[in-house]
Amino acid sequence: MRRFWQRAKDENYVNAGEVAAAAADEPRALPEPDPTAAAFFDVDNTMMRGASIYYFARGLASRKLFTMRDLAMFAWGQASFRLRGAENADHIHSARETALAFVAGQKVDDLVRLSEEIYDEVMADRIWHGTRSLALEHLESGQQVWLVTATPIEVARTIARRLGLTGALGTVAETRDGVYTGRLVGNLLHGPAKSEAVRALAQREGLDLSRCSAYSDSVNDLPMLTAVGHPHAVNPDSALRDHAKENGWPVHDFRTGRKVTMVALPAAAGAGALAGGVAAGIALRKHYRT
Repeated sequence: MRRFWQRAKDENYVNAGEVAAAAADEPRALPEPDPTAAAFFDVDNTMMRGASIYYFARGLASRKLFTMRDLAMFAWGQASFRLRGAENADHIHSARETALAFVAGQKVDDLVRLSEEIYDEVMADRIWHGTRSLALEHLESGQQVWLVTATPIEVARTIARRLGLTGALGTVAETRDGVYTGRLVGNLLHGPAKSEAVRALAQREGLDLSRCSAYSDSVNDLPMLTAVGHPHAVNPDSALRDHAKENGWPVHDFRTGRKVTMVALPAAAGAGALAGGVAAGIALRKHYRT
């Protein structure tokens, strides 16, 4: 009798599985690959409302790794950047110096874990729904989609993974035996460095830049925008808006109503190198004091 019931139970499992499989939707056809075209998206105020590094700093502050005073000065620095419409070269240099001191001796795995936790806590609901939709259109047409940002590479990679994008280009710091050395690999990924990164990736991936697209909110990203055949202005500052209108570029503005959506797709853990931008806020505090 016991064997009878066990057999009946097993048959019920099989039947349930068969029924579920039969009721499942037909899989959506994968897009035809378009291997020579890609889209490149800036992060801050383009893909995400606000500055990703500020939100990362907020997460560090909540874990007592960053003081609230540091955070307040960081917020002031970010507002100052936006009001001026362009980052000051001295600020960028100061950010690099302070960032190197901040990351030296830190474990890569710890900062990767923190970037993933902080994204889920304070970044996910600040993703611009409209910009993400633009990115998905490129993915659905079979194109690669990359984030290009001065943000720490592991933060940038976390955002890309959560959004289901191809990958991210960000500022990279040197590591040895899983620990940051306090030296950058190259420089901050900012301004012209972004266009150089896009060109290098295009060469590696066999991309035709004349068929590629780029999206940004800032006139500082003109080098990247003009490196591709299809530049777009997203939530643009006034200088970029004027440039876009003069050159007939598409302008997308998703700021009306501040509509955002929670986007937190599952992502596998990964390793990366911390970018110099992690401590940009501390750098600004140092700059203003001096």
